Amino acid sequence: MANRFLECFSSFFPLNSEFSPGLRIIDIFSNCFSFNVCNKRKDIKFWAQELDEITIESSLSPSVALIASDASIKNNVATSITHIHMVDKPLMKTIHHAVNVTSTEAKLFAIRCDINQSIHFDNISKIIVITDSIHTAQKIFDSSSHLFQTMSATILLDLYDFFNRHNNNSIEFWECPSHLKWLLHDKVNKETKTVNLTPLFLCKNSWNFSKKNESDDIIKAWKMTFQASDLKGNHFLDLLDNNNKIIELTYAKGGSWLKLIGHSNSLCVRATRAITNHAPISKYRLRLFPREEFRCPCSHYPIESRQHILHECVRFNGYWNSRRDSYSHFIMFLELNPNAFSYFLFFSFFLSHVVSSLCM
Repeated sequence: MANRFLECFSSFFPLNSEFSPGLRIIDIFSNCFSFNVCNKRKDIKFWAQELDEITIESSLSPSVALIASDASIKNNVATSITHIHMVDKPLMKTIHHAVNVTSTEAKLFAIRCDINQSIHFDNISKIIVITDSIHTAQKIFDSSSHLFQTMSATILLDLYDFFNRHNNNSIEFWECPSHLKWLLHDKVNKETKTVNLTPLFLCKNSWNFSKKNESDDIIKAWKMTFQASDLKGNHFLDLLDNNNKIIELTYAKGGSWLKLIGHSNSLCVRATRAITNHAPISKYRLRLFPREEFRCPCSHYPIESRQHILHECVRFNGYWNSRRDSYSHFIMFLELNPNAFSYFLFFSFFLSHVVSSLCM
């Protein structure tokens, strides 16, 4: 690791007291912090109005610090910028740079600087943090083992001090998606992207950055291997995503295929059979038993194939859509046709074939 990643520096704190049961901030000051997550299913304009309202309220109170923070990475240089707005005080801006770190580390560091600066004002009793990465802020209060515990522990020490000063001291985290382009956060977001620095010397990598690079290399090799038809199978069904592009491999958010299947075992099994073409249909049986009957039971097609089932067979008319090459429509077809690619019809056809043979 030292030779490969130029002596990675660790980013893990073992067994901090801040993460011990009974001493955790969520156990002692559970009412002093809150998270306000944007509901992306609702009209995004209403969320912008919510942010406008808290901005107006904070501008009327000298005890509130409103913070907008963001970070971006260009040429492996992370830029973290924060703007701290307080009544009767000039706008406070901070900017930090780091090389070979992940975006999560950079954004968490920006939040760390926000909190550290705000709590040093005696009259501040409420801190409002506006960020486009609410899940990063939630890691501060995550007492399980994770990769950002060093920074989380540092932030928690500041918050312990802040909450202990007065019972009414609190901090709120508000999510502001970048595409919302809300004024205060959009300004910070644009500033982070205008900075263009190039590192002149070799720098150490953070542990998370090294893991990310290693993971990216593995995924690239995985995708190249999967693209070879002789390795994934000549009968693999290439489906399209919502952008009309062939689905690529990923392990994030349940993977490329499983995320739409949910927790249904039967749906997962039938989807796997259909995609790999290892299904209880005549065309597959024909490869193993060439003398068996291979006509489609619908009697309108000489062979029961996957293509015929998905696009033409009258037995499966519970759902029809011309976009059967789309993965979402493919899953919808399977949900509305529970017998498609199942052994139920296979056994029914096999039993009828046996009975007819015995009758003869």
